[in-house]
Amino acid sequence: MNFRVLLAAGAAPLALFSQSVSAAETPANETAPADPQTTSVGTGASDSGTIVVTARRRAETAQDVPLAISVVGGEHIDSTGSFNVGRLQQLTPTLQFYSSNPRNTAVNIRGLGVPFGLTNDGIEQGVGIYIDDVYNARVASATFDFLDVKQIEVLRGPQGTLYGKNTTAGAINITTNQPTFDFEGKAEVSVGNLNFVQAKAAVSGPISDTLAARLAVSSTSRRGTIYNATTNQWIQSQDNLGLRGQLLFKPSEALSITLAGDYSEQDAVCCGSVYVRTATTQRALNRQFAALSAAQGYAVPSTNPFDRVTDLDSPLQAGNKIGGASIKVKWDVGPGTLTSVTAWRFWDWQPQNDRDFTGLPIVSKSQNPSQQDQYTQELRYNYSGDRFDFVLGAFGFYQRIDTQGTEAHGSASTRWNLAPSNALYNSNVLDGLTALNTQYLKNTSVAVYGQASWKITPELTLQPGLRVNYDKKDGFYQRRVFNAAGTEILLSTPNSATKTAQLGIFTPQEIAPKFSDWNFSYDFTASYKVAERVLLYATYAKTFKSGGINQNGVPTDAANNPILASATVKPESVRHYEAGIKTEFRDLGAILNLSIFRTDIKDYQANVNNGQFGVLRGYLANAGAVRSQGVEADFSIRPSERFNAYVNGAYTDATYRKFTDAPCPPELSGGTVASGSQVPGAAGTPGALSPANCDISGQRLPGVSEWSVSWGLEANAPVELFAQEGHVYLGYDGSYRSNFSSNPSPSVYTWVDGYSLSNVRVGFRTDDGFDIYGWVRNAFDENYFEQLFVGPGNTGLIAGLPGDPRTWGFTLRKAF
Repeated sequence: MNFRVLLAAGAAPLALFSQSVSAAETPANETAPADPQTTSVGTGASDSGTIVVTARRRAETAQDVPLAISVVGGEHIDSTGSFNVGRLQQLTPTLQFYSSNPRNTAVNIRGLGVPFGLTNDGIEQGVGIYIDDVYNARVASATFDFLDVKQIEVLRGPQGTLYGKNTTAGAINITTNQPTFDFEGKAEVSVGNLNFVQAKAAVSGPISDTLAARLAVSSTSRRGTIYNATTNQWIQSQDNLGLRGQLLFKPSEALSITLAGDYSEQDAVCCGSVYVRTATTQRALNRQFAALSAAQGYAVPSTNPFDRVTDLDSPLQAGNKIGGASIKVKWDVGPGTLTSVTAWRFWDWQPQNDRDFTGLPIVSKSQNPSQQDQYTQELRYNYSGDRFDFVLGAFGFYQRIDTQGTEAHGSASTRWNLAPSNALYNSNVLDGLTALNTQYLKNTSVAVYGQASWKITPELTLQPGLRVNYDKKDGFYQRRVFNAAGTEILLSTPNSATKTAQLGIFTPQEIAPKFSDWNFSYDFTASYKVAERVLLYATYAKTFKSGGINQNGVPTDAANNPILASATVKPESVRHYEAGIKTEFRDLGAILNLSIFRTDIKDYQANVNNGQFGVLRGYLANAGAVRSQGVEADFSIRPSERFNAYVNGAYTDATYRKFTDAPCPPELSGGTVASGSQVPGAAGTPGALSPANCDISGQRLPGVSEWSVSWGLEANAPVELFAQEGHVYLGYDGSYRSNFSSNPSPSVYTWVDGYSLSNVRVGFRTDDGFDIYGWVRNAFDENYFEQLFVGPGNTGLIAGLPGDPRTWGFTLRKAF
């Protein structure tokens, strides 16, 4: 059992701000604009002081910023158990998070970000993740527990001018608690069912008059939620540890230097799946899942996925380490502030997977360990005046990723993958067949940017911004194939029935794709204050997501030669339109914000999986066009210190506008491939012709719910307990999302039904930092899926990952 301490600094409680604002702390050397106290929503506590916005890289009051942003404060994160991005999505409706394991994780906003499916290192995410101004290139960072967080800002819509090229969908801006010159600390322990134990602690204080330090630690452990009948283990467990240390040197009010270092690791028994259903594909009946299983005497352990039983026979591991160091310097120079952020990040991924999703030894080993080093340097200058503000900056980025993959087939592979008519059907020709994959990526990017705000009148402000970016990617991918005896299988050796069968599983390949390009982004925002507490704004942005290279292999032609035209993918070209209104009703303690948006993407980067074992991790291609449009509404109210409530909702219409050569869904796959493309397939007619590809134009993007809503409230009453004056409180947080597709090409077999989750807490807190409460997550024990997966080989197998069942526990925390 791990003891985990989460950085929980002794800052004043913050809560959920579901509004078009950012609640970052006032940066060093910047004075918060004067504004009456603003109350927060969700924790029953009001914020200490002014809510200060730093979304535009300068300090501003919240409702004055013409951006759509949801902000979750550290106190609300702790009280609702939203200690990672996966749980954060229940509080922010347009944030989507999907993870079959830490490497294969997607974070999207408004349905856009990264392709749905298995990760390809050759492209970059469309939602930037920033921690204390440091860009995290690996989306695996989103799977770790939040560490000493003060607040999290979810910026919706392209942020390319100030946050970079790979924020075409938005950005997640995480601010941690900083060192203080007053001694403070916080400790917290939680226990619950499923052997859940979580501990968090942080301490901060002065070392001298000019030097302060902060140390935080966090540990989480929990038993898994799926029982593996083969290994007698519970999988999908949690086993997380995080550490963060910071030193603040502040010799004067004009200069501050912060040195920070962090390290986090996961060592969970993860990540697996359960049997969900069997699809009818275009394969001959004796080559579909039911017949293939019967031929080997195999039966799944349960046909009810919510029995939460699996029988995966390959070892499972999700060893995940991430960390780094940074130096942030802020110096008042002339009329503005110069900021330098220098950072190094590393990521070490050690996985073991079962990629056939069954208890049969078909794929006996599937692992792609990766190591990453990332270096970034940002330099920016901020100026704020009475009528004119600007930010000028430069950014440099270098990343190196190395991956060493092993894919091996087992004793059940031959009869699973070869037809009974094949003379080798009863042999062991595929047993021990192994592919060794070696790849690396060198990724370099440099940019200069600027944004200005000009107050034409006290009511009207114009804000232009631009960014010039250069990207260069150099990659290498090599797959070597060996038989069970360890003999390498080469394309140049004479053909034979054995070689043909083996090359149908793994094909040797070596490519060295390259990509480089210049890109220019710009945006323009006009805002108008209709009244003191009413702001109208409209934005147009032209931005991009950098081009990519295929790092997991590419398709081959009839002669097994790589199709080099598939080695690179074009940049995404993005045009974005948004308008909104932000209103505040001080007498009621209420805020109502509305936004409407449309994003058009040309050459959308899609993840394509051809269903064969030989391209296990899929490859990248450009879809012609994608569009995401919708409406968002955020409302919060605190009529008194005894009650607060919030409701956030979004309607999102995200569709492929043009994708004529997409991979076909399982019901149209697996038969004899027809010549040409877009040949109509007869779904449910085994043995029929299958289209070479499918036209899915007009269909919904994967992972996107049309409707998503979150809501919550908290009420409290004064009382004396434990000989202390305090408040008893009752809190509730709910969320709903409608159905969504869990396959890149929508399939009747991979729609995830809509679901609603309810979380409840009741407790007692005092003004001096003592808090004890009980909590229940998924209070009504809703059965739902986080994801569904199409099994390899077009056999019709559909596997899935059930969401967490009802969990409950107790938390004790004390600030001092």
